[in-house]
Amino acid sequence: MDHLLIEVTDFQIVGPFTLSVTFEDGVQHEINFEPVLHGYYYGPLRDQTLFNQVMLDAEIGTLVWPNGADFDPATLYNWHKGEGAELAKRAQNWAKIPLESV
Repeated sequence: MDHLLIEVTDFQIVGPFTLSVTFEDGVQHEINFEPVLHGYYYGPLRDQTLFNQVMLDAEIGTLVWPNGADFDPATLYNWHKGEGAELAKRAQNWAKIPLESV
């Protein structure tokens, strides 16, 4: 299976934990990140102030946060095709991992 190579070119905060993400091919998706905000990297983003510090890293073509969290742009592109739901399932397990073991 080939890995999609796509870049994020723009975004807007449109609601709590929700971004409108634009990709290099002009496709735009509205993504609610709240279901995946668990675990060591993504859990801190449940703080709305930190979440809203999202930035576009043009060098790597994706969204990044000051705590080091980011998402594969292909995952963002395919979020509505089930990748978001799959990631949310995995995120429930991340919440169970003690921070000391990370």
